[in-house]
Amino acid sequence: MSEQRNSVSVIGLGPMGQAMVRALLKAGVEVTVWNRSTAKVEAMVALGAKAAATVAEALDANEVSVVSLTHYAAMYDVLGQAVDHLPGKVIANLSSDSPEHARKGAEWVRSHGAQFISGGVMSAGDNIEHPASYIFYSGPREVFDAHADLLRPLSPQEYLGTDDGLAQVFYQGLLTTFHPWLLAFDQATAMISKAGHSVAQFVPYAIRSSEAYPYFMQEFSVANENGGWAEVASLKMMDAGAQHIIEASEEVGVDATLSHAAQAFWRKAVAASEEAGRAVSTYELMRDAK
Repeated sequence: MSEQRNSVSVIGLGPMGQAMVRALLKAGVEVTVWNRSTAKVEAMVALGAKAAATVAEALDANEVSVVSLTHYAAMYDVLGQAVDHLPGKVIANLSSDSPEHARKGAEWVRSHGAQFISGGVMSAGDNIEHPASYIFYSGPREVFDAHADLLRPLSPQEYLGTDDGLAQVFYQGLLTTFHPWLLAFDQATAMISKAGHSVAQFVPYAIRSSEAYPYFMQEFSVANENGGWAEVASLKMMDAGAQHIIEASEEVGVDATLSHAAQAFWRKAVAASEEAGRAVSTYELMRDAK
């Protein structure tokens, strides 16, 4: 078997895996693909990829295999079918999971004789070519450096450090902010719509408001490095503000579960402040959760 420098295998052809195959092919990389669903394999073959009938065949085809699965448990299931084919290979697992699962996954892969790097794909959905898309990587620097050029077509790269779980720490941290934003935007636009007004008219103001978010992130990051921002009067004001959002939503029949959760945190911080005799921030409550 001869291994080609500008070739890679992609294991897992969900929306993200398919996007990766397209990006690699577009960059002139030879790609071998494997997936449980043959229909997805055939779609990629139609674009120029090569099909592997088994996981072992996909691993044998190239030195580097990119894994794009639902979670790390799926990696054990998939690669476990061909552990005898792992020695000497490089596994770049770009699946989402917890940092500790990534660390244990790295240990498992290395125990079978392969090298490992982990990644977290920050993209606009599965649009990895979007200007805002990039990938966090972590793991041994020498492994990343040796294969960075091959993986570069997938998205701009951000190498974070040697901790195998670090890419997932940053990736999950950003999703922590993104998921509530998605739900909040749904609630806000539902409120506008149910109140009988135009969502299209509202959106430019939402975008304009979001331009202040970098300022708040910078200000609160400094505060959080020093224990978190908190003034009891301000915490009470946020509680009252959350109540107004709840009422505005529920008046028109919109689910305000998210705002109730936010209000519960403000109220918890007020109660903790009164008990401690000092201002206690929501950051402190989350950081030191028991």
